Amino acid sequence: MATITDVCRLAGVSKATVSRVLNNTGQVKESTRAQVYKAIQELNYRPNGLAQALATQRSNTIGLILSDFNGNFFGDLLKQAAQSVELAGKHLIVTDGHDNPEREIVAINMLVDRCCDAIVLYSRFIPEDKLMELIDELPIPLVVMNRQLPKAPERCIVFAQQEAAHAAVTHLLELGHRNIACITARMQTPTAQARLQGYRDALADYGIPYNPNLVAHGQNLIPSGYTACQELLRSGNQFSALFSCTDNMAEGAYRALSEAGLKIPDDVSVFGIDNELMAAFMTPSLSTVNIPVVDMTKAAIEQVIRLANGEEAYAIPLFHGELVLRESAIPYHAS
Repeated sequence: MATITDVCRLAGVSKATVSRVLNNTGQVKESTRAQVYKAIQELNYRPNGLAQALATQRSNTIGLILSDFNGNFFGDLLKQAAQSVELAGKHLIVTDGHDNPEREIVAINMLVDRCCDAIVLYSRFIPEDKLMELIDELPIPLVVMNRQLPKAPERCIVFAQQEAAHAAVTHLLELGHRNIACITARMQTPTAQARLQGYRDALADYGIPYNPNLVAHGQNLIPSGYTACQELLRSGNQFSALFSCTDNMAEGAYRALSEAGLKIPDDVSVFGIDNELMAAFMTPSLSTVNIPVVDMTKAAIEQVIRLANGEEAYAIPLFHGELVLRESAIPYHAS
């Protein structure tokens, strides 16, 4: 395998000159540049990307940290990120923060050490003040998805979580339901807190007092939806509709309701959030709120590349959900 020394010898120039040609830095005569490229082609020389990154502090890569890899949401996010980065002529490095703030910070430092040009972080748990500290102190740009940062609006991609939950529950109220149960997501996260607040706000709009006995706490995924719905059923509190703060938990709730002899939507209407792929294929199909994850991811990558290139960045407008009405929610009728 050819080395940079072989290129120098064949082109008749120094290592510094070859380095300037490869990194496009400094002044090099066009005739000398042509000699170097000719030698590279003849020797089929491949530059050491890591060495170049260490020398220039740029690797032509964008880092992406996801909280986890579960579900179609993160699959769609990852696919769009790869497409957007490739379109920009760069490479994507992906790692998992394991839904843990300490692990996410370790992942950030790892990507910085590998000379990534910039990082996109999808985080549920890192506190806002810590995110601001990272934005101020990291040597490369950081853009955060799923978190609102009032002090750095150009560094965050935000979905209107509270508004989406409010719209879902309002639809159930418009259908005539008044006893509406709720399965929350992980309450340690700003997303879960916003969605629960949206549920409460919609009830308040209709003059319905919040009843904590109609709320069970889940952990985002299918099994916790199943156990949370069982908890609601065991409580003895009657409800004609169920708002699940994730589609995955709604799928678990379907099983619990079926085991209890209740039919969806005849006995209980169900509404979710996320518009996961499986929502359209559940029986009955699940009414939900679509999150524009593709557009959000595209905006995040474009923004972080602007920052990496030293260009002026701007605040990204808030992203909004859209109701997807299917078979699982129907008008209330007294049994």
